[in-house]
Amino acid sequence: MLKSQKLREMAPELDPLRLGTGWKLEDLSKPQIIIESTFGDSHPGSGHLLELVEEARKGIDEAGGYGARYFTTDICDGEAQGHDGINYSLASRDMIANMIEIHANATPFDGGVFIASCDKGMPAHLMGLGRVNIPSIVVTGGVMDAGPDLLTLEQIGMYSAQYERGEISKEKFEFYKHHACPSCGACSFMGTASTMQIMAEALGLTLPGSALLPATSKDLREFAYRAGKQAVWLAKHDLKPRDIVTMKSFENAIMVHAAISGSTNSLLHLPAIAKEFGIEIDSDTFDRLHRGAHYLLDIRPAGRWPAQFFYYAGGVPMIMEQIKSMLHLDVMTVTGKTLGENLEELKQTGYYEKCFKNLEKYGIQREDVIRSFDNAFGTDGSIAILKGNLAPEGAVVKHTVVPKEMFEATLIARPFDCEEDAIAAVLSHKIQPGDAVFIRYEGPQGSGMPEMFYTTEAIASDEKLGASIALITDGRFSGASKGPAIGHVSPEAAQGGPIALVEEGDLIEINIPQRILRICGIHGQKMSEEDIQKVLEERRKHLKPFVSKYQDGVLKIFSEHAVSAMKGGYMK
Repeated sequence: MLKSQKLREMAPELDPLRLGTGWKLEDLSKPQIIIESTFGDSHPGSGHLLELVEEARKGIDEAGGYGARYFTTDICDGEAQGHDGINYSLASRDMIANMIEIHANATPFDGGVFIASCDKGMPAHLMGLGRVNIPSIVVTGGVMDAGPDLLTLEQIGMYSAQYERGEISKEKFEFYKHHACPSCGACSFMGTASTMQIMAEALGLTLPGSALLPATSKDLREFAYRAGKQAVWLAKHDLKPRDIVTMKSFENAIMVHAAISGSTNSLLHLPAIAKEFGIEIDSDTFDRLHRGAHYLLDIRPAGRWPAQFFYYAGGVPMIMEQIKSMLHLDVMTVTGKTLGENLEELKQTGYYEKCFKNLEKYGIQREDVIRSFDNAFGTDGSIAILKGNLAPEGAVVKHTVVPKEMFEATLIARPFDCEEDAIAAVLSHKIQPGDAVFIRYEGPQGSGMPEMFYTTEAIASDEKLGASIALITDGRFSGASKGPAIGHVSPEAAQGGPIALVEEGDLIEINIPQRILRICGIHGQKMSEEDIQKVLEERRKHLKPFVSKYQDGVLKIFSEHAVSAMKGGYMK
């Protein structure tokens, strides 16, 4: 007997309450499927999701079930930039997951369809479905179209810095702002939203080939409809997420992450998702698997093309075909088949031929977007975990977007205790080549772990600084960030980590090949490791205890319970 039918017998109020909500009498005995989405007028990534909800609902009905709509609207990092709103971003992930738990456990359902697009909504839904563990399938909300001349939103930060420096006119800047988001969907670059849609498919929780479709396409709506039907199948067969997702599934996802040069924010999200499945992964897991991994994708911000071209080139299945030798093909998926079986089936159904027709319009080939395994851009993955006396627990860098000049460097520390002061120094040319700009007290327990987006864009858009300085922070970066940016430094400053002890003029060694991030000198003078530790111990005696400016509300709760960024930054 289905769970919903057992609970109907236990709770006689269920039937009248659902009839009062608009259910028909015959619906009560059907498989009951929760349709959870981030639909809302909050941003383009969620504004269109009601269409997908209704398509999923049609599929559920067609398969003999009943779909009930629930909503956990997410916020947009882009709209939250430049003010304290960005501090709520990471916390919102955990709060959405909490609401999904409440929705699914307080009301009986036999299965679920989870629909999201963006960088917190998607990982939150993956966390939530792992936590409630009812038969479930994910629908990704797709990616927006590029604007004129393939303009995409991640370029706006660069154009903003150029405007602030007087390099482009106000009219040109206004044109870019007014045409960067021509449709609904996630931002059209390989940021966190696009990365996490891909991760959902790589984990085996979506229909094959459905991640990162153009949000305006009929195909995406067809996938939502099919997902609704599959949710009923999953409910009838009692195939739950934890029956599907294993450590092998996460290893597959990390290998795909390496192949696409995915967002560094995945190092926050995948460990948090894994925790909800009873699986432990950490930053060292990423570093180990990225070593020797082949990086194949020519999509912005690291590459040339907008994110919609990812699907045109064959999407996640094509990536997996290229790195097949590095994947566990025997893992289960929501189709009820293994990953290997899904990939073979796609070859027989004309999936790739349909995708490639879109490339013909632009006169390019699949290999212009997704390279073959033997023609990779690189063979050392896309991220590295750096450690040393500055980051004993680690720090993350996306080395595929770092200038080669900065792979090994000794820089002069320029510490700031907030992003506003740091970006002002960059834009006013107070930062010079050879500097290491520190932004601290921005970790999970400091201010909620906001993005340092504007500062990274200001640095990367300055040809002189982009190849000669580094940005080092206990905060995080936008998935669109590029340039010499090192984040998630742990322990964070709010916990008294070594980053809090750095002073003006200290020497900072960065060595990406050797995975090193350390203080190698004090006030311009190189010193031994032992002597540096003595200086840091003396400085610690005078370090004032951190006092959060958030003394109530969500951010107080989050900061008090968040674990280290290198463990996923989730609330324990």
